[in-house]
Amino acid sequence: MSTYKDIGVERVGHVGTIEIRRPPLNFFDISLINQIADALDEFDRDIEIRASVLSAQGKAFCAGANFQDPARQAQEAREADKAAKGDPADSLGAINHLYIQAVRIFRAKKPIVAAVQGAAIGGGLGLAVSADFRVTCPEARFSANFTKLGFHPGFGLTTTLPELIGKNNAELMFYTSRRVTGEEAVKWGLANVLVPQDQVKAEAMKLAGEIAECSPLGLLSTRATMRAGLADRVMAATNHELTEQTRLRATEDFKEGVKATEERRVANFRGR
Repeated sequence: MSTYKDIGVERVGHVGTIEIRRPPLNFFDISLINQIADALDEFDRDIEIRASVLSAQGKAFCAGANFQDPARQAQEAREADKAAKGDPADSLGAINHLYIQAVRIFRAKKPIVAAVQGAAIGGGLGLAVSADFRVTCPEARFSANFTKLGFHPGFGLTTTLPELIGKNNAELMFYTSRRVTGEEAVKWGLANVLVPQDQVKAEAMKLAGEIAECSPLGLLSTRATMRAGLADRVMAATNHELTEQTRLRATEDFKEGVKATEERRVANFRGR
């Protein structure tokens, strides 16, 4: 297995493992998503690997993008200025590249089990949903919190979430930005297995191991059929999501949403 900066990658029998190592919140950026996509590509080339587990160290599974990161804030200020001047195409670069890497994850050929031991928020929810199955616990929280930030959903969630839990439940999550518990996630079909928090990764490994007992050629063929066109639908979705995110990033409401979230208060949105 190759060595990566922010993830640990191993093979256990016929199961490949990817562990995100940016605790406690495991915020993502282009580099992290690229590393995960590269590891999945590596698994696809390894004939011994038949399934994989995506897990994370720390308190959260993945809290999405870190809007408080100074480098990101400087980048977004530049992007917002370009968008305000009517030149949105120039403001798409970095995030567009992140979504290109995200689509690579959806193009992986072998089944993925996500071990969601904590919060999967925003784009982190998108990452969890990119897996075929999710093992979780009562302490976990699933949230598409974009509208609470004055923002638009991303990471392909406008396609993947409705396909997983139904259009109306997806609308409920998008419009309220509420946090869905592990128990609720299982009831909705957002997660498949509920276990105590300290058993989440082990149970995910157990499920991946069960999958890996099956014919590798049969798995590849069946998964290709079941996920036919998904990566292309996600790519189309991220193209639209990015356009909306770029437009909204230039608004006062977005700045207020990010600030209110940081200060843990209700945002005072003005619709501009």
